[in-house]
Amino acid sequence: MSDSSGNKWAIILGGSRGLGLATAIKLAKHGYAICIVHRDRRSEMEAIEEQFSEIKKDAVDFCVFNADAVNKEKRAEIISQLRNSFRKNDTVKLLIHSIAKGSLKPMGAARGESLSTEDFEITFRAMALSLYDWVQSLISAELTDPDMRIISFTSEGNTRAMPCYAAVSVAKVALEAITRSMAVEFAPLGIKANCIQAGVTETSSFAMIPNSDKIRDNAIKRNPSGRITSPEDVANTVFMLSLDEAKWITGSIIKADGGESLR
Repeated sequence: MSDSSGNKWAIILGGSRGLGLATAIKLAKHGYAICIVHRDRRSEMEAIEEQFSEIKKDAVDFCVFNADAVNKEKRAEIISQLRNSFRKNDTVKLLIHSIAKGSLKPMGAARGESLSTEDFEITFRAMALSLYDWVQSLISAELTDPDMRIISFTSEGNTRAMPCYAAVSVAKVALEAITRSMAVEFAPLGIKANCIQAGVTETSSFAMIPNSDKIRDNAIKRNPSGRITSPEDVANTVFMLSLDEAKWITGSIIKADGGESLR
């Protein structure tokens, strides 16, 4: 999205697959400059780069960083490079948080296999606190748009207890609390912050959850539409929240699950 005053950028943390990738594809088709931050092995890059090539065809500008978005030094390097490469009046209009880096260990298991305090801390920092770190860094670098939108992804695990999901549940609850507070305290800067609660979505991260097949099958039965949520469903909701007409929505948890959570 560009005009005479500069490009509108969308930074997508965790944009190489799943919800983040679908969001990048969607936003690129609607005029946004795209910056993807992801962390992937070299062996996975061929398929990922094919996707990035398609995004680049649509985006008004495009850059990608294969780096740990949770790492303080890496975050500073990325933001410094963006600031140096931005044209005059370029701004970050969207920050999309789609980092899926957490522990899926059970709380009660054999010694050495159960969820530890350190597991909670690592998951919390990656899947919750890193959002606040990025927002603060972008504000300090004076890159935020006067109508900036912050969007992150939560799940039904915010209220439901599921085996092996405790650390992620804690992170999701914290993510929502951080979002509400940012919506209040950053409102004078024009920033809006919301979480999207997606339904069960078949992604590589979801496949790592123990008994994911059973969770998927149960979600299909629960969903009034008889199918699970697709990454594109969620990307469409992100785009909706980016519109001028959505600028009065902030501090909200918006369900994009086709009614799955209703029963």
